[in-house]
Amino acid sequence: MTALKFPCTIFQTQNRMDDYSAKDMRCGDLTEAQLKSQYGLVDVSSRVTPYTSIKITPFNQPQSMFYGSRGEGQKITHQQCAAMLFEEFRQLSRLFSVYGPYRHLIEKMITHMQNGNGMPFIDMALDSALKEHILSDNSTENSTRLRLQKAFNIFIDWDNKNYPIKNKDELRKAIAFGKLPKFDRFQDNYNGMGITVHDTWATHITIKSLHIDNDRYRAIVHYKVQDHFGLDVDDISKFKFNQFRFFRIWFVLQRYNQFGFKPFMTNMDATVEITGGRDES
Repeated sequence: MTALKFPCTIFQTQNRMDDYSAKDMRCGDLTEAQLKSQYGLVDVSSRVTPYTSIKITPFNQPQSMFYGSRGEGQKITHQQCAAMLFEEFRQLSRLFSVYGPYRHLIEKMITHMQNGNGMPFIDMALDSALKEHILSDNSTENSTRLRLQKAFNIFIDWDNKNYPIKNKDELRKAIAFGKLPKFDRFQDNYNGMGITVHDTWATHITIKSLHIDNDRYRAIVHYKVQDHFGLDVDDISKFKFNQFRFFRIWFVLQRYNQFGFKPFMTNMDATVEITGGRDES
């Protein structure tokens, strides 16, 4: 019976890796008129007007009791305006990143958007978060790790000490009918992962090796996950995003044709060990 050779990629999402044509990867493509009329982005920042680069003070805010008493605010350069918007962007991010080892990530990623010119982003904390998510998911229905473990237990050819190639699709199905690791749990709303990643765009899962001996097996499985740090028009059209100044600033910095700061790929990797035995099948 022909044995499956390793390493072997057993699962890939329909969304492909490094898809720079995705809707949330667009930048610098909207005018001031479009941002205001189509998406209601008139009140964007509390510190500066992005369309005129004029600082906002109590004297030029229409809702202020001092409005109009001292004329317009101070005009600053386009670069100073962008810097002020990014600083406010970082400060507002703390509302979504309250505690835990990942709370610093959103500010690092905002700064990467400011200075990285669209280069992919990697960070050991992201890799740790992915691995922790995979290992802590103990749902037999959803966990891709536990579903793979069950498939190994059932379909390994114990007599020949290999995994038959004819059963390869059982490994893919084990993943497809589970739930890929995503940061949409309740705790991710506050630990920094919900705002930095939340959903994911593409996932590849590869079995790096499979060793079978004495009716036991040990599989090394690699998860490669990619997300986009960018907003599309569907995002900003939703009230749950548009109501927050944080997302309004993000969208203007990315999509306004006078800024056009580039979104980027967020890359995560995790390698986990899966073990089991003949008597567990």
